[in-house]
Amino acid sequence: MPEERLDTIAETVALPYTWTTGPTLARFLEGLKEGKILATRCPQCRRVLVPARHFCPRCFVDTEEWLELSDRGRLRTYTIVNYKYAGQPKPPPYVIGVIDLEGADVGFVHYVGGIDLTDIDGAARKLEPGLPVKAVWQQERHGRISDINHFAPVS
Repeated sequence: MPEERLDTIAETVALPYTWTTGPTLARFLEGLKEGKILATRCPQCRRVLVPARHFCPRCFVDTEEWLELSDRGRLRTYTIVNYKYAGQPKPPPYVIGVIDLEGADVGFVHYVGGIDLTDIDGAARKLEPGLPVKAVWQQERHGRISDINHFAPVS
């Protein structure tokens, strides 16, 4: 069987995209602008969902109860991104974590900062599951997920 030859073409593709937030996500983002993390509670299974959702993805019922959560939680898991690739939101290294916010029943994915990443192995030893963390808010907020700069360990 002859060896298959694969050719590649290097191109940059831009995909500008605009979408409507809808009333639930709009309220969640407005909360971030005010320095609040808002969640919704499912009336059937009682799970607290963050980011706030219009309906429970488990029960498929609308959520109407709103709660303000603490901006503190615990690190459930994480990954250290130390490889550069196209389209990254920031230059590596950086940490993406799943945060279990106090009062929430689902994980909240965000950056984890306040950790020295010059020694990746040392950083990994500090990023233990269960590590208490707190949101570090931007001084100027615009109603975006980036209004929380990152979650930092609580000493």
